[in-house]
Amino acid sequence: MGKKITTLRDLIGAIKDKASQSKAAFISKPSSFSLHLAVLRATTHTPSSPPDDHHISSLLTLGDSSRATASSLIVIIMDRLHRTGDSTVALKCLLIIHQIIKRGPFILLDQLSVFPSTGGRNYLKLSAFRDGATASRFTISAWIRFYSRYIESLLYTSRILGYFLSSSSSYNTDEKISTFLNSDLIRDVDSLVQLIEETVKLPDSLLLDGNKLLYEVIGLLNSDYLSTVNELLIRLSEFSERLSCLSFGDSVELSFILKRLEECKERLSILFSIKKPSTESLWCSVSELSIKINDLKVDFSKRKLITFEKLSESARFNNRVMKFGDSVQFSSGRYEMNNLPLMIVKGIN
Repeated sequence: MGKKITTLRDLIGAIKDKASQSKAAFISKPSSFSLHLAVLRATTHTPSSPPDDHHISSLLTLGDSSRATASSLIVIIMDRLHRTGDSTVALKCLLIIHQIIKRGPFILLDQLSVFPSTGGRNYLKLSAFRDGATASRFTISAWIRFYSRYIESLLYTSRILGYFLSSSSSYNTDEKISTFLNSDLIRDVDSLVQLIEETVKLPDSLLLDGNKLLYEVIGLLNSDYLSTVNELLIRLSEFSERLSCLSFGDSVELSFILKRLEECKERLSILFSIKKPSTESLWCSVSELSIKINDLKVDFSKRKLITFEKLSESARFNNRVMKFGDSVQFSSGRYEMNNLPLMIVKGIN
């Protein structure tokens, strides 16, 4: 019976896809019909598999022609995402957006970065998404809410970094990182840790058995995680080089960020169980840098205490001079000369 329901669902999905294509042909402008058709082909209602790679490649190629075309394509994808109540279609739309971030040409990435023009944290507006058609779809809705928040965080972090994280078009920052201000480095590390904090919120009910769409999501998350680790390693290495230049405030802020990162370690080890040299290096770097920062804070405290003691000692010395100065016997001529008029007056009297 389950198989019949699945077959019936697939049939209904195919009918919906045909209806969507007919609607696109009816309402679309001739110039944008090919874009609508490409998006519909990549976001079918069929739940058995993620978008075909050749459909995604076709979208990326279409988006690499002109700024106007790229802008129209992003609008069509977002419109498809926001109008659907089907969890399969919504998940495929999010996967396409994620693939654009990873593989998209610069012109398409640029249009994605400025949509919507009003900005905002609820970028994809899926915080209330619910598909209650079946129990499994209702559960997958939690994945969609998580995945949309994650992509929002990925886009936010990319804006902070100035380039798209894990994108094939990203540039190498190793040489440029040494020119960054401490505040810029702290801001970057904070945004990268925010992305990791969003990653570990992945739903506990994995539902991975046979669900190729969710396997695809996990694969992309894993790739992003490794890219995030590499970006963090570059910046933490730079912090190790300039520890002596950190202010007390910067050291406290960085220490707090590293603590937040360490709190994600256990959950990350469960989600991404395959160990990589880069992830091992990250946790070693975090541990070593945390120890150095704590030593630095102790040094700050000692220097502050010594300064305070010197100031206190100076104040006590000044108080002693002011209090006992009248009774101290001076033998200098300057003192005698200063008191000469008084001695003459006394002699006259």
